[in-house]
Amino acid sequence: MRQQMMARADCEWGFNKVLSKTVARALGIAALLAAACALLAFTATSTHADADPWTKAQTVQPADLVKELANPNGAPTVICVGFRRLYSAAHIQGAQYHGTAGNDEGLKELTAWAAEIPRSTNLVIYCGCCPMERCPNIRPAFKALQGLGFKNLRVLLLQQDFATDWVDKGFPYDKANEGKSVQMQR
Repeated sequence: MRQQMMARADCEWGFNKVLSKTVARALGIAALLAAACALLAFTATSTHADADPWTKAQTVQPADLVKELANPNGAPTVICVGFRRLYSAAHIQGAQYHGTAGNDEGLKELTAWAAEIPRSTNLVIYCGCCPMERCPNIRPAFKALQGLGFKNLRVLLLQQDFATDWVDKGFPYDKANEGKSVQMQR
C-alpha cells in the first residue's frame, strides 16, 4: 500500500511538474505575443508619423487650395512632383512640372528649378499617383525643397489619388495634351 501511495505521489508530482512547465510556457508565449503586438502597434504609428516630414500647418486641403488659386494676387505656385505621364493626362489648373521627385534625375530637375526662385515663394506640391501614405514622390520633394530653405512650402493632401480627391470632386484641372482647362460638372 505504501508503495502504491508513493507511486501515486510520484505520478502526481510528475504531472504537477509537467503542468507547471506547460503553464509557464503558455504564460511566456502569451507575454511574448503581447510584447510583439505592442511593438507592431508602436512601429505602425511611429513609422507613419516619421514618414511625414511636414506639420499640419504645412498642408492644405483640396477645397482650400481651390479658393487660394481663385485669388489672382495671392495664388501659390503649384508643382506636380509625380510622374510625367500622370501630369500629361491631367493636372491642377496652372500647375507646373519639374521632374518626378521619386528618382534622382527628377529630384535634380526639381531642385535645379527651385534654386532659381525666391525662398519666400508660396509653394504647394502634390503628387496624386496613389494613396499618400505610399507615395514615392511627395516626401523626397518636400524634404529637398525644405532643405533648400523654402519657408512657405506646403503639401496638398490628396489622401487617395488625384482622380478621386481632385478630379472627381469637380475641381479645375488642365489636360496637358489638349492645353486647355476643364471644369468637371458636379
